[in-house]
Amino acid sequence: MDITLISAILVVIIAFMAGLEGILDQFQFHQPIVACTLIGMATGNLSAGIMLGGALQMLALGWANIGAAVAPDAALASVAAAIIFIKGGDFSNVGINVATAAAIPLAVAGLFLTMIVRTISVGLVHVADNAAKSADFATVERAHFIALILQGLRIAVPAALLLAMPAEAVQEVLNMMPEWLKGGMAVGGGMVVAVGYAMVINMMATREVWPFFALGFVFAAVTDFTLIALGTMGVAIALIYLNLSKKGGNGGGSASGSNDPIGDILEDY
Repeated sequence: MDITLISAILVVIIAFMAGLEGILDQFQFHQPIVACTLIGMATGNLSAGIMLGGALQMLALGWANIGAAVAPDAALASVAAAIIFIKGGDFSNVGINVATAAAIPLAVAGLFLTMIVRTISVGLVHVADNAAKSADFATVERAHFIALILQGLRIAVPAALLLAMPAEAVQEVLNMMPEWLKGGMAVGGGMVVAVGYAMVINMMATREVWPFFALGFVFAAVTDFTLIALGTMGVAIALIYLNLSKKGGNGGGSASGSNDPIGDILEDY
């Protein structure tokens, strides 16, 4: 599928913002569910972007920084996989599985790029330190913004290169894949997504949240509900639960522990 010039510019802007958010973590543009949805919206394929974003989000749930070990780059994986998915033109489950499988090496490539940018940022930190000693705050700000711009460019430049490729070339590469490889990627993608589901279930395995987990399966079976209706129902149920819990719904009107230490810590925050 060919992408128009305006759509391509919007995709590059989204890619740049995703690169920034990969470091800032403020608006979460680098998360697959957000980046893929925005790219799908910019290219006129909103539903395809949402489907791919949902599949990649389950994959990226296990990507987290541990100490000095940096997690695979979700920003480049989200943006590049979305562009390949849109330009490939195959919006079926097979196309989603292929794009999801391609996101893993893309995430590793993004990790290599961010290592290069972080190495350059070390020099910028020294520049900012020297400027701070002489109270030159303008230079400190410039060093800060240059470092951020480099982080944005590490995603925007590969995105622009992918957009410059003809859609026919992308489709030919995808069509060159043998069926056994596509099938293997589908199986592998399904297994990795299952890990994401397992992590979600592990996080919500408390007696307070299990009823909502069961309700999710019930509502999913009702095909007459739209996605917006399901989201509205989920928000309404969450608000009801929060209001009841604040009024002492755990019994006797007195505040008591939920037997969930992590939940109690998060509630304190």
